[in-house]
Amino acid sequence: MAASESPAVEADRQALIRLIQDEAVFHGDFTLSSGKKATYYVDMRKLTLDHRAAPAIGRIMLDLIADIPDVVAVGGLTLGADPIANAIMHESARTERPLDAFVVRKEPKDHGRGRQVEGADVKGKRVVVVEDTSTTGQSALKAVEALRREGAEVVAVAVIVDRSTGAQAAIEAEGLEWRAAIGLADLGLDPQ
Repeated sequence: MAASESPAVEADRQALIRLIQDEAVFHGDFTLSSGKKATYYVDMRKLTLDHRAAPAIGRIMLDLIADIPDVVAVGGLTLGADPIANAIMHESARTERPLDAFVVRKEPKDHGRGRQVEGADVKGKRVVVVEDTSTTGQSALKAVEALRREGAEVVAVAVIVDRSTGAQAAIEAEGLEWRAAIGLADLGLDPQ
């Protein structure tokens, strides 16, 4: 996990950890999007779409990728990445290095311009794929594949919560940098 140099961002991170623990961790029997079974589920959409958490998520994630040179846009596979990319975009607008956002559809549109990547022009640009949480990395890699077809240079995948279940290895096997803001240990959870 990347620890911020900024006390303000670390305070945001600690507040977000408390919110996740209090409101976004559900215990029971769950099937994840990867098909894997889990005894708890971290429902980050509950917080990425919450007015209390979204600004902090934008600041935390922006800080997490701040040292990656020449990145111009962030986004990922719809729906999970959309509020994260928007939070980062809004927070970055207050900095000397504003970032745009993009959305990667699960499939190209079958009408209009037939696009799979919407928003920022990514051709020839350095971009970061963002996600709320990742189990196997397959959603992020689907976004990476679509972005590469559009001519983007994907340089990293950044997630809010690292489930420690293989996503990092899958992302790094594609030659991409892996970044995570919060780990399971931060949340008092064990890997499954």
